[in-house]
Amino acid sequence: MANTAVRTGMFNKDHPRYKWVALSNTTLGILMATINGSIVLISLPSIFKGIKINPLDPANTSYLLWMLMGYILVTAVLVVSFGRLGDIYGRVRIYNLGFVVFTLAAIALVFDPYTGGTGAMWLIVWRVIQAIGGSMLFANSTAILTDAFPANRRGFALGLNQVAAIAGTFLGLIVGGVLASVDWHAVFIVSVPFGILGTIWSYKSLHEVGARDPNGKVDWPGNIVFAVGLVALLAGITYGIQPYGDSSTGWANPWVLGGIIGGIALLVFFVFLELRVKAPMFDIRLFRIRAFAWGNFAGFLASVGRGGLQFMLIIWLQGIWLPLHGFSYESTPFWAGIYLLPLTVGFLVSGPISGTLSDRFGARTFATAGLLLVGATFIALLLIPVNFNYWAFAIITFLNGIGSGMFAAPNRTAIMNSVPSNQRGAASGMTGTFQNAGNSLSIGIFFSLMIAGLANTLPKALYSGLVSHAVPAAAATQAAAIPPVGNLFAAFLGYNPIASLLTQLHLLGTIPAHDVATLTGQSFFPQLISDPFHSGLVIVFVTAAILSVIGAAASLAAGGKYVHADTTPIKTVRIEEPVDALSDV
Repeated sequence: MANTAVRTGMFNKDHPRYKWVALSNTTLGILMATINGSIVLISLPSIFKGIKINPLDPANTSYLLWMLMGYILVTAVLVVSFGRLGDIYGRVRIYNLGFVVFTLAAIALVFDPYTGGTGAMWLIVWRVIQAIGGSMLFANSTAILTDAFPANRRGFALGLNQVAAIAGTFLGLIVGGVLASVDWHAVFIVSVPFGILGTIWSYKSLHEVGARDPNGKVDWPGNIVFAVGLVALLAGITYGIQPYGDSSTGWANPWVLGGIIGGIALLVFFVFLELRVKAPMFDIRLFRIRAFAWGNFAGFLASVGRGGLQFMLIIWLQGIWLPLHGFSYESTPFWAGIYLLPLTVGFLVSGPISGTLSDRFGARTFATAGLLLVGATFIALLLIPVNFNYWAFAIITFLNGIGSGMFAAPNRTAIMNSVPSNQRGAASGMTGTFQNAGNSLSIGIFFSLMIAGLANTLPKALYSGLVSHAVPAAAATQAAAIPPVGNLFAAFLGYNPIASLLTQLHLLGTIPAHDVATLTGQSFFPQLISDPFHSGLVIVFVTAAILSVIGAAASLAAGGKYVHADTTPIKTVRIEEPVDALSDV
């Protein structure tokens, strides 16, 4: 009888082990969601080869961009909505549904029955559906943990969960590289068993323990305005990477400008709309909470810098360093993930430790020092040569991971501790939006900054290099006039940039074989681009360092240790309530 009582009460909300069940399941969920956000970055060449598409063909650029950005964009847009739905209908209910949607989409991705553009659209649509499931997981995992853990233990739990979220983006590079070398279907099938396990596990073990807002209603106007505005803004910035007319980028494209301006206008309108509805999708007045407002601002800046670092390091490794050290271009995506392991290890080491310490001492010191360390590593990366000694690179990236872990875990804990219990889903979703939008924005911002740096120096270097190896001056001029984004994408996707360029211009059969061998060898492009790349890198990493310092100042402004006390049930945060009810002391 006693054993039966123990078994039936195993997952009772008062059982001391429930919080660890919640932590392990939500960590699996968030890890799967974020791994799948980056797993295709490395495996795109294999995927496009499998469905018989050339990703470097200008006609296929939209497929390439949506495969790269679709998942991140959808999660950025939907996490707030699903977080609010969790507040109303139950965080565990929405989280569990997320596992179901995510797993069904993973199965559909494996069985793509088409090739060509239709095959690409199948993958894009199901990746979007998978992102919907990932958004449900992402939005509610943090809120479930905040409900399950007492305030004095949340730092460790949220730290581990946040580190899993960030580390997943880098683990996806490694997993994608390994699986793509086997078969492109394996990139998607790996999620299926974990998705099935997570679904069964979450439905069997998780249950609601937090405060809900049962009188809340779905704010359809707010959801629609927010979604359309954020999609327009992020899509506009994404398409700003593409050349337009004679420009190397698309920032002068009327559609890009319209998307960005229109998106910003809709998001501003969203703020005014949410201040006037009785049951808002997200209560804007939560930004009166000092820790919430400044913590999210710092998190957004850190996310922009981290996303830029990830893409720049991949291009640096795949386009220059790995080929110079004997790696074929085809193998560079996999090895880039391996050589970035110190960065991931740094996250894994510092996140849980700093999260635990922040439970005792507060988040401000750790978060501020972490971002200052991150900013210092950006400058340190500029001080090493383009063809660096790996151990110097490994130490710097490890310290960057340490700094990011020091910031991410305490910052997320401080944000979640500061909000009313029945607003945790929406607050977690908004924090996720800032993080995912920062990742998405970083691609457009830092790619454009890098292209701006290359546009001033690469054409001349490319022209001289091609002419010196028997390429006719007219053809070299034509090659030099091609926007540098093509070379960056080629290196990013594991293609030989010069071989792709010569093929595009139909020059392979017109110049001597020994010159072709030199031009398409592993050292020509890296040596050609090293100086122009470093010029662009200075622009990118100085910008990232500045963002990190501003983020550190925001962390400092977030205030000391503060935990919101729900002394009475809170239905919603009304405009007539005094500001002090939401402000830390």
